[in-house]
Amino acid sequence: MPTQEAAQVHELIQNRWSPKSFRDQPISPEDLHTILEAGKWAASSYNEQPWRFVVATKKDGPAYDRLLHLLMPANQSWAKNAAVLMITAAKKQFSHNGSPNAYAMHDAGQALANMMLQATALGLHAHAMGGFDRQAARTVLGIPDDYEVGAAVAFGYLGTTGASAQRTRKPLSEIAFDGVWGRPLHI
Repeated sequence: MPTQEAAQVHELIQNRWSPKSFRDQPISPEDLHTILEAGKWAASSYNEQPWRFVVATKKDGPAYDRLLHLLMPANQSWAKNAAVLMITAAKKQFSHNGSPNAYAMHDAGQALANMMLQATALGLHAHAMGGFDRQAARTVLGIPDDYEVGAAVAFGYLGTTGASAQRTRKPLSEIAFDGVWGRPLHI
């Protein structure tokens, strides 16, 4: 049940959550395309679009297994039923001048957020993970050195043991400041 404050937030955002249970059911190529397309439309500094996604569907057995085995065992135990696994990456330098792009991972995160919301709109779920071997991902997947390895992600249909836990969020007074750090914004 959303709080009174959350009631004003769009239901798509309220309904997005990250389960640890997926049903062994494929995602249609059309839905996967739509999810990736949503990521493509994220905002980015200088329109760099630094994000890249290594994607494997469960039907792509060897590719899927490569991504699955990059995950820590605790994540493998539930992600193995997800229809799609993905590793995100972001280009470290701007293409137009070669200078460092301090916003690359932020922008890749925006692309991932778009994809997660699109998945929710399609009746799917996504779960991003930090529990995987980034160096092995770089090596096994051939991610170039000029890209930062981001998150691992599982996409799929909610499993039978995927009951939603009560979602909690910090109050705005802890995360939104009025002009200077630490002074709560009261709106």
